[in-house]
Amino acid sequence: MPDEEPARAADASPYAFAGMIGLAAVFFLVAATPTVVDAPWWAVALLLVGWAAGLVQGCRWFVRRPVAVLVLSVALGVGWFAVVLAGARWFDWA
Repeated sequence: MPDEEPARAADASPYAFAGMIGLAAVFFLVAATPTVVDAPWWAVALLLVGWAAGLVQGCRWFVRRPVAVLVLSVALGVGWFAVVLAGARWFDWA
């Protein structure tokens, strides 16, 4: 038997790549938060920590659960929107 690399075409799912693109988009949302609203530094730091945890989890799920990476990026985007909306409503970040 020759030493051949096994075919791994099933590992490259478009959902995982779409999820990583979504995570990159959420990073820009989080990084632009102080520009968009008058959020305190600690809120932006917590958002960045949450994004970094999501990125690590997305990398872990990239091959095993590609659809979950896409759902994770959507959940982080919705979470960012909820935090900014709540901060503008109750903490006068606007």
